[in-house]
Amino acid sequence: MDSDSVPSQTVDEGAPSAIAQYEKALAELEQIVARLEQGEQSLEQSLKDYERGIRLERQCQQALDEAEQRINALNASPEEEDAAPRDTNGLF
Repeated sequence: MDSDSVPSQTVDEGAPSAIAQYEKALAELEQIVARLEQGEQSLEQSLKDYERGIRLERQCQQALDEAEQRINALNASPEEEDAAPRDTNGLF
């Protein structure tokens, strides 16, 4: 695991640490954006920050997507779950 990756705990598991990791990643991303907007860094440092920002944005988006799926599953009525299309591996 590289130093930029986060242990695989998802919001789907309801793990408080997954939520804390999301909040930490978002805070770091906000700091990176502020540094980039100031424009006082070297090109090399700006590129490193940009790359890190992209990884953080993807991590945050994945956490949000997982949270949305969890919310949708909780809000789905039993009738909606029964009517949902099933994965038939291409068979009808």
